[in-house]
Amino acid sequence: MVFIKDLKVGEVAEGIFSLRVKHEVRKYSKGYMMSFTISDSTGEIGVKYWGGERREDVNLVFNSLKKNDVVKIKGTVSEYKNRKEISISPQDGFIIKAEESEYSLTDFIRKTDKNIDEMFNELKQRISLIENEFLKKLLNSFFDDESFAIEFKKIPAAMNRHQNCIGGLLEHTLNVVKICDRVIEIYPSLDKDLLITGAILHDIGKINQFELTSNINMTREGMLIGHIVIGQNKINEKISKIPNFPEILRLKLLHMILSHHGTFEFRASVRPQFAEAKALHHADEIDSKVEYDLRLKAETETDDFSLKQWNYEGDNLFLE
Repeated sequence: MVFIKDLKVGEVAEGIFSLRVKHEVRKYSKGYMMSFTISDSTGEIGVKYWGGERREDVNLVFNSLKKNDVVKIKGTVSEYKNRKEISISPQDGFIIKAEESEYSLTDFIRKTDKNIDEMFNELKQRISLIENEFLKKLLNSFFDDESFAIEFKKIPAAMNRHQNCIGGLLEHTLNVVKICDRVIEIYPSLDKDLLITGAILHDIGKINQFELTSNINMTREGMLIGHIVIGQNKINEKISKIPNFPEILRLKLLHMILSHHGTFEFRASVRPQFAEAKALHHADEIDSKVEYDLRLKAETETDDFSLKQWNYEGDNLFLE
C-alpha cells in the first residue's frame, strides 16, 4: 500500500486512494485537463490529469468518477508552488475506479489507536455504576441495543477536527466522562448521575450526523438539523417509553444536551444554566481542544505554536 505521506517528488505514484474533490474539465495550452483531490489515512494531495486535444476523451474519464469513489492512480509526483501533486498523462498513467475487493475502509480513514472494544466495555462499566434507576434505564435502552452499539463504536467525533477517526466518538465520549468524574471529585455536591449521563449522551446525535464512505461525510440530516437537536430527539423518544420518568429530570438532561456547546455562536440551542450543564460544556471543550492540539503537534512534529495557531482563527472545534 502506497501512502500519501511517503510520496517523494520525481517518483512514480501508483496506488489506491479516496477521491475527495473533482474539478470541471478545462482547456490548457496543449488540450484539456482536469484536477482532483485524493486522500488516504495519512493525508491528501492534488492530482492533475493532462489530456489531449479531444475534450470528449477527457470528459469520459471525468464522468466515470464521482466524489467519494475509491480510485486507482498511476502518475508522477511533482511539485507546484511548494506543494506536492501528482501529474497523470494518459500515455503512461491512469485514474480509474477501484474494485471493493481491492481496499478496506481503514486505508482512507484512520482508526483510533485505542482498543475500541475495551473502551466500549469501560463505558458500559461506568453505566453500571449509575444509581438513578431512570437514568440507568435510559442509558441501557441505548447501549444494550446492538445496532446502536455498532454505530457508536464506528462513528468519528468530527469530520476534520478532534477525534476524526473510526472509533472517535467513543473515544471522545469516554474522555468526557473521565473528565466529569474528576470534576465530581472536586465538587462532590454535583448530581453525579445526571452529569455522567449527560456526558455519555451529549454527542449521540453524531451517529446520524456523519456517515463513512471512503471519507467522513456530513449527512443531509446532520447538515440541516445538526447533532444537538438530533440527540435531543433521540433521548426524548427513549424517555417517552420509560414509565414515570420524572419531568424535571427529563428537562435537565435535555437542557444539558442542548447547551453543551456553550453559546449560540457555536450552535448551542440554550446557554448552560446550572452547574452540571456548565461542567459538561467545559469537559467537552477540554477534550475536543486538547486532543486536537496534541494531534496537530504530533503531525507537525514541532512545538512552534505559530504553525498551528491558524487552526483556531475564527473557528471552533464544536462546529462539527
